Amino acid sequence: MNDIPKEVLTKVQKAAEDNRLSCTMARKLADELNVPPKVVGKAADQLNVKIKSCELGCF
Repeated sequence: MNDIPKEVLTKVQKAAEDNRLSCTMARKLADELNVPPKVVGKAADQLNVKIKSCELGCF
C-alpha cells in the first residue's frame, strides 16, 4: 500500500518548514536519496507538505 520508503518520508518531513518545501530542496532530496523526484512529490503529498517555488513543473 505504502510504496514510499520510510527514509524518504523522514527526510521530506525534516526538510519541510511550515509544511512547505521548495522545489529546489525537493529535487536535492531526490538526488541525495537516489529516487525520482516523483517519489519525493508523493511523500510530500502523503505528509501534507506543499511544494513551493516550483521551477520545472516536476511536482
